[in-house]
Amino acid sequence: MIDHTGLSVSDYGVSKAFYQAALAPLGYSVLMEFTAEQTGGFEGAGLGVAPTPDFWLSRGEPQKPPLHIAFRADSRAQVDAFYAAAIKAGGRDNGGPGLRPHYHPDYYGAFVFDPDGNNIEAVCHLPE
Repeated sequence: MIDHTGLSVSDYGVSKAFYQAALAPLGYSVLMEFTAEQTGGFEGAGLGVAPTPDFWLSRGEPQKPPLHIAFRADSRAQVDAFYAAAIKAGGRDNGGPGLRPHYHPDYYGAFVFDPDGNNIEAVCHLPE
């Protein structure tokens, strides 16, 4: 089981705002944040569902090639809300909310590109 993961982002402020908005429908918020002065170099934020961050953003060079990260949603409505919030926050469409039965009959997901071109997904595996 993965404990946490993260991305280096080209514009920390823009990406932090994007992820705060996009992941809010999934219950995520910024739970920790560190400045370069506090850590001796690392500047970043840990997002997650309280009390523990499981997704970290840090200032730096974006990954090449861009990554695909999927966040679990508890309902199809959360997937829909993620997609709407991500698009409103500046994400680019990479596949609107809907069933992806080629994965399995109840796979309901939505995909957006974040500000650095990473493919970010919210997915619900439960039947409607």
